[in-house]
Amino acid sequence: MKITLISLTAGALMLSACAQEDGSQTTEQTNMQSSVAMINTLTDAERTDGWELLFDGTNIGANWRGYKMDSVPTNWEIEDGAIFLNPNNYGTPGDIISRDQYGEFEFSLEWKVAPASNSGIMYHAVESDEYEFPYETGPEMQILDNDRHGDAKIRQHRAGDLYDLVESRVENVRPVGEWNEIRIIVQDNTVQHWQNGEKVVETTMWDDNWDALIADSKFATWPGFGKSKVGHLVLQDHGDPVWFRNLKVKKLD
Repeated sequence: MKITLISLTAGALMLSACAQEDGSQTTEQTNMQSSVAMINTLTDAERTDGWELLFDGTNIGANWRGYKMDSVPTNWEIEDGAIFLNPNNYGTPGDIISRDQYGEFEFSLEWKVAPASNSGIMYHAVESDEYEFPYETGPEMQILDNDRHGDAKIRQHRAGDLYDLVESRVENVRPVGEWNEIRIIVQDNTVQHWQNGEKVVETTMWDDNWDALIADSKFATWPGFGKSKVGHLVLQDHGDPVWFRNLKVKKLD
């Protein structure tokens, strides 16, 4: 009996291996691919409402490219259906920007980080010979491991903050390794940051309030910062591991 069971088990394993060699998939592989496919998709209601999918789980370059580049820097990879910044592959570094530009918009996505990681999401970033990096022009929603990264000791530098300008109303970032749900909304002259279901930042832009915020920040002497009302979305390469998925945008103008 033992010999028969072992033989049957071995036979099943051989059949499974043969099936994979023939190009077919195991149930586990099929379920994994279905799970990934479900992540980066639009519902029928979202399509009707004007949402655009900025990453389908398989192709970063369709909607993103490097700043002042035609292609995606090689440090950006795909891992388990997410865009992954891998600082350890010794490839080409650099921020990636949306191929399209946005004025008034709603941008939603999910992110997670490795321990002590730092990154960011910028918007209205200008690409021109005048600027070397997107952060010279684009305001940033901070991404951070608040528990381990030193920046968390600085007001307006924690996850969800409008970096160096406005502090989050609540600190609701999830533990390292868990996905955080984000929405950035720019409409009329107002910007909102939403994190994990809560509005954490709201302020007016391009008015006396905005000018005062910039004047009291590290960007005070940067002539192009926060001036543009249209520009690229940016995923920042800060040299730390970070993952992004479910990237969706809707134009509001």
